[in-house]
Amino acid sequence: MSIETDAAHTPGGLDKPGGSLRGPLAFAIACFLIWGLAYGLLDVLNKHFQETLSISQADSAWLQIAYFGAYLLISIPAGMLLHARGYKFGIVSGLILTAIGALLFIPAAGVGQFMPFVGSMFILAAGLCVLETSADTYVNVLGDPAKASQRLNLAQSFNALGVFFGPLIGGAVFFSPTTTEALGGATRSIQVVYGLIAVAVILFALAVWKARLPETGLADHGESSVDGQPARSLSRQPHFIAGVVTQALYIGAQVGIGAYFINLVTHNWTGLTSQQGAFMLSLAAIGYLVGRFAATALLLRVRPRALLTTYGLINVVLTLIVAAGIEKVSPVALIAVFFFMSTMFATIFALGTTGLGAGTKKASSLMVMAIGGGVLLPWPMGKIADLYGANIAFLLPAACFVVVAWYGWKGAGLGRR
Repeated sequence: MSIETDAAHTPGGLDKPGGSLRGPLAFAIACFLIWGLAYGLLDVLNKHFQETLSISQADSAWLQIAYFGAYLLISIPAGMLLHARGYKFGIVSGLILTAIGALLFIPAAGVGQFMPFVGSMFILAAGLCVLETSADTYVNVLGDPAKASQRLNLAQSFNALGVFFGPLIGGAVFFSPTTTEALGGATRSIQVVYGLIAVAVILFALAVWKARLPETGLADHGESSVDGQPARSLSRQPHFIAGVVTQALYIGAQVGIGAYFINLVTHNWTGLTSQQGAFMLSLAAIGYLVGRFAATALLLRVRPRALLTTYGLINVVLTLIVAAGIEKVSPVALIAVFFFMSTMFATIFALGTTGLGAGTKKASSLMVMAIGGGVLLPWPMGKIADLYGANIAFLLPAACFVVVAWYGWKGAGLGRR
């Protein structure tokens, strides 16, 4: 994919049409790495607090509820900020708020109670929401509209790299008695990790503030008409509405799977420790990363809708195998699920926001708001796991993947002219 070529043909136009977009795209992609790392650490913290603070699987879901609840509440204000002040301001604001949330983990660890961590996670995730609303939309409009799925899958590949490092770092620090002791105990280890994250994010925010990030026009990815006809409002775009619902359910499935991954693999692999389970989560993240790059290549030959349908159906089968609770087989199937989840967010995002003309920015903020769907599954999955075992809880993600497959097959084509 030629970035320079994309610049010359972007309908919305840039400050300097025909100029290279490599620099702006690189800054936007780096943001994906940041929230991937934060999300990767989230699932490790879930299990860590179960052990250190003696909370149930259902109660530990409040971390995920805080994280994705922030997306639910902040996405619309983030979209308004993006529309009013532009991409650069949105990205920098998101980074600063993320750093503040990370810094709040330091006093929360000092208190040693669960709810201050939940509050800190909400602030951190609010920053990530602003960041993701800006960066997702920027990558989506930063070039040829026909290649939006490819660009988003490429950017999401770096998000997957962050997701890989998150449980690797968390497993090595939070589940290693030697490392924890060397850092001064469980409290100090959390303070060190999140303190370093805050410093790194602040430094990156300064770099972005000094960089030149060209703004697209308000008529992103096309003018206010489609095929010569006036653009319809978003409420009259059934492919977009179905996309938001599908995205919310997909994110719910992804979050629930990550939240109880370590519980599932340790229950279905005799002798496996929580630290080894965290490292297996990193292995799953590698599959997620490889899947993103593979999808970027496949989309050169395969239609996005066909790929989404196929991957959705495969994950229905895999999550049913997980729910069956087969020794060692179910954990391996769960790892495979990550490979086929890899392209779902970016592809649903691109399909749902295609052909919306001047409504692209607003639609993108609502599509990011759908990430708030992450609050849907963690608590019921945790409750089912507490009552009936972790395996049975994975029937809920299986149902969500049925909807994903349907969207690729039929939903993305609803009402399209």
